[in-house]
Amino acid sequence: MSNNIKLLHKTTKRVRFYCDELKSSDFNNSSLIQYLESIDGINRVRINKKIGSIVFEHDGKALSTIEDLLANLDINRYKVCETFLSSCFPCIKDEEPSLNGVIRAGTALGTERFISNDTAKFLITLFAAKPLLFEGTKELFTEGLTSKVLEAMAVGVSLARKDYLAANSTNTMLELGEYIEETTVHKSDDLIKELAKPNVTKAWIEVEEKGKFTQKLVDTATIKVGDIVIVGAGDTIAIDGHIISGNASVNQVSMTGESEPVSKQRGDRVISGTVVEDGRLKIWAEYVGEDTATARIKNYIASSLNEKSAIGLKATKLADKLVPVTLGLAGVSYLINRNFESVAAVLQADYSCALKLATPVAFKSSISKAGKDGVMIKGAKSIESLSSADTFVFDKTGTLTYGELEVESITSFDDKWKEDDILNLTASAEEHYFHPVAEAVVKAAREKGFVHMHHEEVEFIVAHGVKTIVKDKEVVIGSRHFLEDDEKIDFSKYEDKIEKALLDGKTMLYVGYDKELLGTIGMRDKVRENAKDTIKRLRELGVKEIVMLTGDIQEKADVLAKELGVDTIFANMKPTDKADIVNKLKEKGANVAFVGDGINDAPALMSANVGISMSKGADIAKATADIGLLKDDLDSVAQVKELANKTMKLINYNFNTTVGINSIILTGATIGLFNPITTAVLHNGTTIGLLINSMKGVSLKK
Repeated sequence: MSNNIKLLHKTTKRVRFYCDELKSSDFNNSSLIQYLESIDGINRVRINKKIGSIVFEHDGKALSTIEDLLANLDINRYKVCETFLSSCFPCIKDEEPSLNGVIRAGTALGTERFISNDTAKFLITLFAAKPLLFEGTKELFTEGLTSKVLEAMAVGVSLARKDYLAANSTNTMLELGEYIEETTVHKSDDLIKELAKPNVTKAWIEVEEKGKFTQKLVDTATIKVGDIVIVGAGDTIAIDGHIISGNASVNQVSMTGESEPVSKQRGDRVISGTVVEDGRLKIWAEYVGEDTATARIKNYIASSLNEKSAIGLKATKLADKLVPVTLGLAGVSYLINRNFESVAAVLQADYSCALKLATPVAFKSSISKAGKDGVMIKGAKSIESLSSADTFVFDKTGTLTYGELEVESITSFDDKWKEDDILNLTASAEEHYFHPVAEAVVKAAREKGFVHMHHEEVEFIVAHGVKTIVKDKEVVIGSRHFLEDDEKIDFSKYEDKIEKALLDGKTMLYVGYDKELLGTIGMRDKVRENAKDTIKRLRELGVKEIVMLTGDIQEKADVLAKELGVDTIFANMKPTDKADIVNKLKEKGANVAFVGDGINDAPALMSANVGISMSKGADIAKATADIGLLKDDLDSVAQVKELANKTMKLINYNFNTTVGINSIILTGATIGLFNPITTAVLHNGTTIGLLINSMKGVSLKK
């Protein structure tokens, strides 16, 4: 285990560790717990951040797994931001790039021509170049040979030669180039930062005082899961949750890219950062604070700005290695031309600026473009990994399918009850709950003209179903296990019909009334209309293999795979098998992108080279994925793959162009073809051109 992890206490099925990282870091507690509890063998996890304690309750066999998890735990995946700009963006300065250096150098260049006294010329030029000479000397002793050292040497050589025109022209070009570079980078940071939605600091909640419900304005930081948040026209929604009453038109463009407002009503989900344009809603808070969609986006953006990519590091290292080459060419130029003018010219040009700046600007531009299209990319590494991904693994439910059940059939086993009556009975009991089966039933009932049936208080039995009383008789709705084993309802007379529906791939909901099986409701998860086109587009983008994981029987999986054009199918899958499949594909040399949405997808999302979470997925899936979709559109997977491919192509183009053009400039300066002023113009012009090209970014097919 890692040195900062200590085993404090253990029993057969319980173990407690001290982890210094938990104590010293600020992280999303619930997301980390959800991930750890999704691991096979771990039943429950409790964390005390104040004392750095973490307790696991497990099946008695998972101790070694837990130790490995803690030893390799990357707490940065769960870091949160209390103060967004100050905590998440230490690498970005809020102040605008300054023109002071350009003005100072330009003034010296203009006035020096009208002064005849050499001493005065020297002092004016020295004053203008002082910041560059000082910074260059400082970097020489602190960082060694850098591009700033070369620039200072170039101006210093011209100053020593009393070539004040060259010294001031060079200094002016360097200051102007640096200003334009800073402006370009600053704008690329603004593109990212504008995606961070402003915090909603206050919100109205419903509270009960003296037996009456009233509204109270509170700080959003104090809102708890389960609070009823009231949002009116013009208000920004501060939490993620379900609507319990009201109708409204909600503008979701800031979060999903949808240009038109969306009509929302009872039972619908809403997300933070969206705006109520018309109407009024009461929302049951499901995710608050750092667990909301906007908070996750801020964490994504923070990660993308602070993370350095492999190719970015490669560019930086290459640029640093080429500085001595430039210095060597300066020596060669002196031997060839026997003058210091050519030396000063060579020192003007180096590879560093364009190599170091163009790459991160290109990444930021693409991250910004993706964010505006409803795709959040956590960093440059994610773009690199996605670009090289040649194998895409889809967990079927919620990705290739909508992950939303639709009622397809209703079967009545009692002649007195019509199909619509069974649907209305079930919807009347289920409308108070927001699980997928209940939502499907209520939606189907509304479409058929829902007639509410009066019932007594509904009892919700977790993982089983619901119970209530209608016309003095007990109604039980839920799984077969619940009705048959717990409520002792006889299924034997209807086995054939039930078996046929199950073989047809339907999800079954069973309805019991007065201790008899009244009927069944068959539901199916609908395949996305654009799933086939998305897979075809991925192949066009260089993906060699498409893999589908599903818990369905093999025959059903084969039919869907053939319809969509999937290469490899893993059927009858257990949730815990997904990460193993991903790892086996990687062992064979595949670069794997995993697309999933469930709690049990988290290990596979982390195991893959790049993980992509769907918009309606579980919070833990979104937290562990490298790329998160904010709109429920499978085509976004192909779109972000295209973006990654084109971004890397742009970066490689910039890389090769930088090396090629600057090599030509250096060669010309070395043999005396270019003077210092010409070299400075060519070098800075190339750098600025590549920066603008990077900031413009890539264009995608629509």
